[in-house]
Amino acid sequence: MQERRDMTPSPTRAPPTMDDIRTQLARILSSEEFPQVGRSVSFLVYVVEEALAGRGDRIKGYSIAIEVFKRPEGFTQDDPVVRIEAGRLRRALERYYLVAGQDDPVTIEVAKGGYAPSFTWKASANSEISNEKPSVDESRWRLFPPSQNIVRVVIGAVLAIGVVTMGLVWFAHVGVPPKDSHVLDGPTLVIAPFVSFGNDHQAALYATGLTEELLTALPRFKEIKVFGRETSKSLSPETEVARVRDELGARFLLKGAVRVAGNAVRVTARLLDTDTNEILWSQTYDDEIHTRDMFAIQSDVANKVATAVAQPYGVITQAIGAKPPPNDLGSYGCTLPFYAYRAELSAVRHAEVRECLERAVDRFPAFATAWAMLSIIHLDEDRFKFNPRNDGSSPIDRSLRAARRAVQLDPGNARAQQALMIALFFTQNVPEALRVGEQALLTTPNDTELLGEFGTRVAMSGAWQRGATLLDQAIALNPGGGGYYHGIRGLVAYMLHDDKTAVIEIRQADLQKFPLFHAVAAVIYVDAGMMEDARREAARFNEMRPDFVRNIVAELKSRNIPPGDRARMIADIRKAGLPAEDEVRSTMLAPTDGSVAVRPR
Repeated sequence: MQERRDMTPSPTRAPPTMDDIRTQLARILSSEEFPQVGRSVSFLVYVVEEALAGRGDRIKGYSIAIEVFKRPEGFTQDDPVVRIEAGRLRRALERYYLVAGQDDPVTIEVAKGGYAPSFTWKASANSEISNEKPSVDESRWRLFPPSQNIVRVVIGAVLAIGVVTMGLVWFAHVGVPPKDSHVLDGPTLVIAPFVSFGNDHQAALYATGLTEELLTALPRFKEIKVFGRETSKSLSPETEVARVRDELGARFLLKGAVRVAGNAVRVTARLLDTDTNEILWSQTYDDEIHTRDMFAIQSDVANKVATAVAQPYGVITQAIGAKPPPNDLGSYGCTLPFYAYRAELSAVRHAEVRECLERAVDRFPAFATAWAMLSIIHLDEDRFKFNPRNDGSSPIDRSLRAARRAVQLDPGNARAQQALMIALFFTQNVPEALRVGEQALLTTPNDTELLGEFGTRVAMSGAWQRGATLLDQAIALNPGGGGYYHGIRGLVAYMLHDDKTAVIEIRQADLQKFPLFHAVAAVIYVDAGMMEDARREAARFNEMRPDFVRNIVAELKSRNIPPGDRARMIADIRKAGLPAEDEVRSTMLAPTDGSVAVRPR
């Protein structure tokens, strides 16, 4: 007996309408991220309008060659023009949705194996919608009966011309997207499939798995944009740098190779700058299969490569810093100065970065990373007394609001989680701050900016030894990172009575424009018996922050340093030659938490 099929329509979302699709087409064509030169515009307009007119079955290589590329009637399939241009169009669409179209509602795709486009909602309102994309030549796209072919052709042509014209006029006269645009300019990276040397099947599997691991690990770093699997799979391991630069517009190319000999595995990886064809970074990783399984090795190598290449102070950031992008209001133009500020911690850079980030979030209100960075900048108005505003607003409140906005926009953004952790910490919500930090590290364990900041918060809360371990990990992963973490590591060593490490770390920090650097250096040098150095640093600190010593108890409390540790620091500040008020003396001599009083020595 034949099974009876239920013909009740499923409550799924209707496919995009013609208006939805044409609106999306206009978005794409007017974007700076979609090539305005070459044949991609005419190719895309043609296939979309043909599909919407119900002629999806006519979208063949021959018709495209004749009608789009104006090939003569004698065109043969030996001419690869359509295949080449289709590949470029697919990559252009992938780049668009990777960068500018992240939040667009409709996806227009030209899948491999044909030239007819598909139109789908990017985020379905019903989780049960089939993954199968709607066919473009189904009857629902037919707005006109066959008898109205002439009208259909005229309207389709007018709409196509209008869409292209609108995009070109917008691009020419405005130059940048409107205020609510989500265009995020920044460094783009393509991962070529890793190659396996020899005929070893295991090496080939390892190379494929490693490429997949990299395609997962690298996008976690939000400051860079990584082309997806479609682009990666379309490339050969020997892909030329010029192709990546000219066809994809990507600044960086990651390539590599795998060798397996017996139990030994060797992976080589290198990062190339497509602008100069220069190898910016290369590394070799050796491992043994008999000590760890292949999956663990793949994951470990991918994480190491991603950390070295994509972390905030990594190879890509340094390369971009050596050749900065134009001063746009988009996004990445503010992230580089932010990290430069974090490496220097000066009031002058603080003001510059604050202004840049405020413009960025005003123009791009959905840019989570900028909100996160602005949160940290707001907080520094209070904790470092950098450029405080006189408008009556609380910088800590502004910081917390900006951090929550960043997390709301992008819950997995490491910089957003970092900002929320710090803001919570300085609102004295220490347990919640540390919980946020722990959770963020589970998501992005290789982000050394996050790891170093979490280690700092753990240490400041009194867990000095665990903080030291976390900071050591961050510094080991990123030895060229910000001096701020070396300075904190010096303070941690001081608290652990490790004078030798404390002196080494504070000298590596070398943050001469940062007032608190000199305070930490002063107490470290006192503890190490280097009194001349201690008095010099203390005097310099007092010149830069004369208000700090007058309010030293409140300042140290705001940083959640335990009372006994505060008392020790205050005693050493006095030894370095700075005055102590009565409140400071009472804090030293009579701690309120039951800890042993620390008297001047």
